[in-house]
This record gives sequence, C-alpha cells and structure tokens, in this order.
Amino acid sequence: MPHSVTLIPGDGIGPEVADATVRVLEATGVPIAWERVELNRDLIVATGGAIPENVIASLGRTMVGLKGPVTTPVGEGYQSLNVALRKKLDLFANVRPVKTLPGLKTRYDDTPIDLIIFRENTEDLYSGLENEVVPGVITSIKVITSKASLRIADYAFHFARRVGRRKITAVHKANIMKLGDGLFLRSCREIAQKFPEIEYNELIVDNASMQLVMRPQQFDILLMPNLYGDIISDLAAGLVGGLGIVPGANMGEEHAVFEAVHGSAPDIAGQGLANPTAILQSAALMLLHLGEESAARRIQRALEAVYAEGKWLTRDVGGTAATSDFTSAVIGNLK
Repeated sequence: MPHSVTLIPGDGIGPEVADATVRVLEATGVPIAWERVELNRDLIVATGGAIPENVIASLGRTMVGLKGPVTTPVGEGYQSLNVALRKKLDLFANVRPVKTLPGLKTRYDDTPIDLIIFRENTEDLYSGLENEVVPGVITSIKVITSKASLRIADYAFHFARRVGRRKITAVHKANIMKLGDGLFLRSCREIAQKFPEIEYNELIVDNASMQLVMRPQQFDILLMPNLYGDIISDLAAGLVGGLGIVPGANMGEEHAVFEAVHGSAPDIAGQGLANPTAILQSAALMLLHLGEESAARRIQRALEAVYAEGKWLTRDVGGTAATSDFTSAVIGNLK
C-alpha cells in the first residue's frame, strides 16, 4: 500500500522545490499517493486569512503533509498560516535539525555542527493575546502551561533516548520571567529525572545565543519555549548556510507536517534557480516518520554526496547549477 501524503507546494519557489522533491522521492521507489492541495498568498487574501477547508480535510485523511513555503501578507492583519496550521492540528513539537553539509563552506569547517532544536509550538507569545490598554499602550500576554511544557520536554527526551543523543539543554529567561519560564524549567526538570542516562542542563537565552555563535559544537539537543525556539532555530540555521539548507518538522499526537522553513523568494520564482535542499531534507525526515528509514538514509547520503562534489550546486550556495540539474545529481547519487 502506498503512503498517503498531502503535498502543499506553496507559492513563489515552492512549486519548483516541491516538484523537485517529488522527483527524488519517486526515484527511491517508495510508493507515495500524493494529495496535492493549494495554499498560497492569493488564497489567504481570498479567504480572509482562513486556512481553506480542503487543506485541513486532506491532512485529516493522510495525517502527513509535506509543505513548501507559503507567503503570509505582512502588515495586513493576517495571522501567519504556519502558526494557524500548527494550532489547528495541534502540532505541538517543532523539530529543526541543524547539521553541517560536507563541502559547504562555513566559519565552522574544522568541527562540523550536528544539533537538533525542539521548540514548543502552540503557546507562549504566539497565543496572539494582545490588548490596547489605552492609546499607545499595548500588552501582549505570554502563556506558558505545565501541560504544553511537559509534553514538549517528554517528546524531546524520548527522541534523544531513541536516537542515542546524550545531552539536552533547556533554554529560558527564568531570571526575569520567574513564573512563566520558571514553570517551563520545572517541567523540563521533572521529565529529565526520568532519563538519568541523558545529561541535562540549562542556559539563559542570551547566553545560549552567544554560546551558539562561539562554539555551537558543544550542543546536542536544545529545548525551549515557542518564541526563543523561533529565534534560535533561525540563528542556528545561519551557522550552517542559512534557511535554504535546514529541514523542519511539526509533530503532533496524530498529524505531522514537514516543511521548508525558508521564504518563498518570489524574486527568483519560475527561473529554475531555487535550491530544494531544505524541503528535500524535510522529506527525508518524513520518510523516517513513515518507517522508510532506508530510503531516508539514501536521500541524505545522495544529497551530501552532491554537496561534497560541489559540481551541481545552486547559486545560493556558491554554485551555478539549475534546480533541475541539482535534482538530477541527487537522483544520480541515489543509484
């Protein structure tokens, strides 16, 4: 039986990188029945910011989605579609692996980076609770609950045990937000006690940011609330080449959506210049979720072989190849 997967190409370069990824997945031989649904800027405007019902219905059937970049109009009152989708499907865990690709030059070439960020995905300041007290004075309410904090910590520690990771660092600002971030830390400590084989420590978010830039290799898994996770995950992506490189996964109790976390890059859309690396690595994570571990490993090895050779890289990572040439090179290394 083929795996049923909802494909959300998105807009801008989204359809190009999504189609490239479908080509690679087909080359692995893994049977996938795609349900392609549209979600883009024009639809967001047409629906007044609501997620189209056919998108939710498709994910309700397949339970798994692969998503390209979707443009949310900025400054026009629309909620982020990514945030809305995560809340709708209760995708509580955002998982962002950050790993150095061979051959890709960074300032950390001597010691490769290999860390994973676990970000609570449903609350914090992203609850969207804002109020104008008086003209010129706005309050934004940060929501931290023990339920959500325990759930993301439990997910991160179970993941670490399953894949053999040895250290988890909780990132916080409990020295200032003693109640909210204090609750998050108490939840992490409670879960950590159940995993004595995993080293657990804590860092204030500003110190963690500095440590990431100075010596990112010291980190294994980073665990944090929503806002810090949003910022730190992009910072970490910059250490290995940018958002066009790293994959992303949004995991829930029932649903899972794997996505490219970079923008839609409308300035190069349709020109065959886009780099599919981020969504391709996200698709490899999706295959792991579907139990297709061999195919996931093959894709990762093939992708790394293309980067190590350096001949078929797109221009954003120092090459001159077109999207189709890069994709063909990955497929060639699969074989």
